[in-house]
Amino acid sequence: MNQEISDFTRRTAAVPVRNFSLKLSSTPRGARLARLLATEQLRTWGLPSQPAELIVGELAANAVTHGRVSGRDFRLLLYVVGDTLRIEVTDTRGDRLPCPQTSITDAESGRGLLLVDALADRWGVVPGPPPLKTVWAEVGAGSIGARPVVPPR
Repeated sequence: MNQEISDFTRRTAAVPVRNFSLKLSSTPRGARLARLLATEQLRTWGLPSQPAELIVGELAANAVTHGRVSGRDFRLLLYVVGDTLRIEVTDTRGDRLPCPQTSITDAESGRGLLLVDALADRWGVVPGPPPLKTVWAEVGAGSIGARPVVPPR
């Protein structure tokens, strides 16, 4: 088992878990639905949507853009254990691991993982059984909605 998942499991073993999971098409529409449905689920749980909505949007967009294999879906998983919200997006391109990159100032893309890094308490990648990989991010309940979001310039 991956050390990151093992550590999370050990920290939260005796705490009840709320979870939400669904498969979505690896299309822009699927990424948009991931963000909208995650926001609605967080509202149902009584949790603020920010910064989780932005993190889900970025991870889902990356799954669609960089992890897409025609005819294969991606999976969104949200779960809350104790005071931690964990967001996981699994796609079918385990051969393409994400890596934050410094983007050119006027580039139209390339800042997604930098945003995730700035908004999440922790994030990482878990190679899954081939051909899968899971990109995850955690936000503590004390941080959910507490971080200011700076609009793009």
